Amino acid sequence: MKILVLIPAFNEEGAIAGVIREVHSAMPGTPVLVLDDCSGDATIQQAKEAGASVLAFPHHLGLGGCVQAGYRLAYEQGYDYVIRVDGDGQHDPRDIPRILETLQREGCEMVIGSRFVDGGGEQTSATRGLAIVFFRAILRPILGKSVHDPTSGFVGVNRTALSVFSRIFPLEYPEIEALVVLQRRRFRFVEIPCRMRPRQTGRSTITAMKSIYYMVHVLLGVFVNVLKFDGRRK
Repeated sequence: MKILVLIPAFNEEGAIAGVIREVHSAMPGTPVLVLDDCSGDATIQQAKEAGASVLAFPHHLGLGGCVQAGYRLAYEQGYDYVIRVDGDGQHDPRDIPRILETLQREGCEMVIGSRFVDGGGEQTSATRGLAIVFFRAILRPILGKSVHDPTSGFVGVNRTALSVFSRIFPLEYPEIEALVVLQRRRFRFVEIPCRMRPRQTGRSTITAMKSIYYMVHVLLGVFVNVLKFDGRRK
């Protein structure tokens, strides 16, 4: 069984080393790969000094492009499970073993670490909270089940999902569209409660105006995916 932890990062020099050390503590001996999206600070140096491998991109790809590159590399190198953790320190790596155990026990293609399953979610901005409520309502009839935290980037996938995501993965704001991609292939996802912490350093790049763009962009992407896969079935 081969397991890889992916950490997409963009200008996270203040948090990345701490995240890597926590991952090593939670998953001793598990390789950690930082996907550096053309950072302009010392993210790469900090990641290497903390003991991670680094895949550094020469141009800014955006989150989806970064993650897809990581998934493709993991698939080609024969990994069975990949856990994705954000580089800003909001995800608690102590929850990684629970995500992995759920993937193995349930036999599902994806496990989402959710801040809302147990009624939490206090580490969410008002703007993001509204977006989550909106996308819950949009996704419920498409997925055929509720998803509590559709924007969570704390996810684990198995090799079956890797085979899909290495070829097809949304390039911008990918979490929600990725769920639709999985559902159209009759794959399963499971949510488990995970701890969410305040961002350790820096600030989110999602402003109020970007949130509006985000919702419109993702909504269009969701419906394009639905129409595309429905067309294939016909």
